[in-house]
Amino acid sequence: MSLQEDIAVVTRVNGPVVTASGMGRACLGDQVEVGNEKLTGEIITLEHDVATIQVYEDTIGLKPGEPVVSRGEPLSAVLGPGLLKGIYDGIQRPLEKLREQSGVFLGRGLNVPAIDPDSTWDYEPALKPGARVAGNTILGRVQETALVKHAIMVPPGIEGELVWAAEAGNRRAGDPVARVATPAGEREVTMIQRWPIRRPRPVSRRLPPRVPMLTGQRVIDFFFPVARGGAAAIPGGFGTGKTVTQHQLAKWSDVDIIVYIGCGERGNEMTQVLEEFPALKDPRSGRPLMERTLLIANTSNMPVTAREASIYTGITMAEYYRDMGLHVAVMADSTSRWAEALREISGRLEQMPAEEGYPAYLASRVGEVYERAGRVEVVEPAGGAVREGSLTMVGAVSPPGGDFSEPVVTHTKRFVRAFWGLDRDLASARHFPSIHWNTSYSEYDVSAWYAERAELPWSELRRRATDLLKEDDRLQNIVKLIGPDALPDRQRVVLETARMIKEAFLQQGAFSAVDSYCPIEKQLGMMDVILSFHDGAQKALASGRPVFEIMSAPVVERIFRMKEEVGADQAADRLAQLKKQVSDSLAD
Repeated sequence: MSLQEDIAVVTRVNGPVVTASGMGRACLGDQVEVGNEKLTGEIITLEHDVATIQVYEDTIGLKPGEPVVSRGEPLSAVLGPGLLKGIYDGIQRPLEKLREQSGVFLGRGLNVPAIDPDSTWDYEPALKPGARVAGNTILGRVQETALVKHAIMVPPGIEGELVWAAEAGNRRAGDPVARVATPAGEREVTMIQRWPIRRPRPVSRRLPPRVPMLTGQRVIDFFFPVARGGAAAIPGGFGTGKTVTQHQLAKWSDVDIIVYIGCGERGNEMTQVLEEFPALKDPRSGRPLMERTLLIANTSNMPVTAREASIYTGITMAEYYRDMGLHVAVMADSTSRWAEALREISGRLEQMPAEEGYPAYLASRVGEVYERAGRVEVVEPAGGAVREGSLTMVGAVSPPGGDFSEPVVTHTKRFVRAFWGLDRDLASARHFPSIHWNTSYSEYDVSAWYAERAELPWSELRRRATDLLKEDDRLQNIVKLIGPDALPDRQRVVLETARMIKEAFLQQGAFSAVDSYCPIEKQLGMMDVILSFHDGAQKALASGRPVFEIMSAPVVERIFRMKEEVGADQAADRLAQLKKQVSDSLAD
């Protein structure tokens, strides 16, 4: 129902930016229906009764004089059971259902609900009438997929006494499951709720990011970990492996829900994602990975304004699952294409450009996105249970020419604490993941977690390995001038140990049955073996053994093969045996 008394009409069309008059009763941020085809849009500026609207669909054929109707609410995500396994566009329209209506080439003005209100679920109530409830209180649960038990929660902003609760049984998603007596009167609660995508969902308390999100990727978990509830960026030029790295994170990260946002990527890359993800198996359960995954596909040939909204849509859905007490990872590929959408819209609005044509508010928008990540507590009212959830944000950045000094990378570094810089030279040398150890960093302190759970000292092993890589980087400059044979034997051992770290540890095969995932116990054991070789080699040098004899020892080849030959289930014993072989070989 429109809130407008007068008929609002289109007065100007400038690509996806439309001006409409007669919008005096509408509000900034309202969702609107534009034109005879009822194209979805959002009011972004409002002056008197003249509104500027960004339209999330193709505006070809739209002309002045066509009607504009405000829906009286901001652009919102529909939240409830049935989201998982779904593939949506940037404004949360289910692509499979759109294809059923219009075929492969999507029509305009299609309005398909993200969740079918007539879908039925086996509802299990959690509370009885008389209980005190507030926003995010769990009323009951349904089995959304074989992997996820979906919590039906009170929408934020509703607080009071539960006066009626639905009994267990088969219920429609759109039917009431509870009634709450609030100071403003009774409110019905269904399994479906709506939330504005640009407004963060409220939480009781934010927790410090001290628990790592384990990914099974050695270069990340061991050298540059990201904490649950943290924010990380993967910058790199074309072909350096951003998408493959995010696929690995989506498949192996120890989280409950994956939200993958294809934001402005090329159509063929997004097609590959849409074809591969449904075929992937969840390594922990053997079930299809899609049973705990949401995909948002908004390719570069789709309307540019929907690309801008897609990240907010994905994060809002992720926050909803986080509030249930689940751990969620959001993969945004790529935030550069999202920033380009901001630039195009800003240009059409005739706003003053800043560096490289991006709008002056680019930094604040980047901050809005990454700061919605967090590890949080949700507290039930009246001394109820406390549950913990997290939203970890991983954004790929695609700087033109791989230039890390361009604005999107620069502003992103201000808001993330894990930076995994991809290197074109490593990618060209087939070294994957091509995360460079000299340009990457992590500021998350997860040492207490490792100290409590790991048998080997992660902090000490990491420090020593980092020092060796730094010394190797310095020595490589000398090697380029005079060659390795002119170096003292001690430094040649440093070069050999650093080569082991790079090739035997940092390189990891995404398509290897054994090495695609590496548990933290195996990671620590592998590095312990490499550093044991380094210590033993230095002692052997001191006892008079020539360096070429140390380098040609058979155990060196076994170190390079250990990542493929040692399985995760036997890592502790096999690596302990290899460490003893290293010690015995260098002690002879």
